[in-house]
Amino acid sequence: MFNKIHHLAIISSDYQESKHFYTKILGLEIIREVYREDRQSYKLDLALNGNYIIELFSFPNPPQRVSGPEACGLRHLAFEVSNLENTIAYLMSHNITIEPIRIDEYTQKRFTFFRDPDNLPIEIVEI
Repeated sequence: MFNKIHHLAIISSDYQESKHFYTKILGLEIIREVYREDRQSYKLDLALNGNYIIELFSFPNPPQRVSGPEACGLRHLAFEVSNLENTIAYLMSHNITIEPIRIDEYTQKRFTFFRDPDNLPIEIVEI
């Protein structure tokens, strides 16, 4: 019935800051950017390695939402990386705070979390 996850949608409180974070720091590619006048909203379609994965939206005055990794709702966004230490060093060079590295008790994979500009938890998993 389902083939794969098509995309994730994220609403940002500061569109330009989030656009910079996802494109300049995380390196996602812009597919298209549209300003929807009737909604006073931007919609930015982003890809990773040619695969469409994120719709980044802006809306006037979006409400705050609890976004801790243990809160109800979307738990986190996760990216696969080849080298956890190199990725952590890169993110830290952009003043991004990284949680301590953890080891998954079942898979033995190493992972950690950081936050986007709206405090959305983002996981990096070493594969």
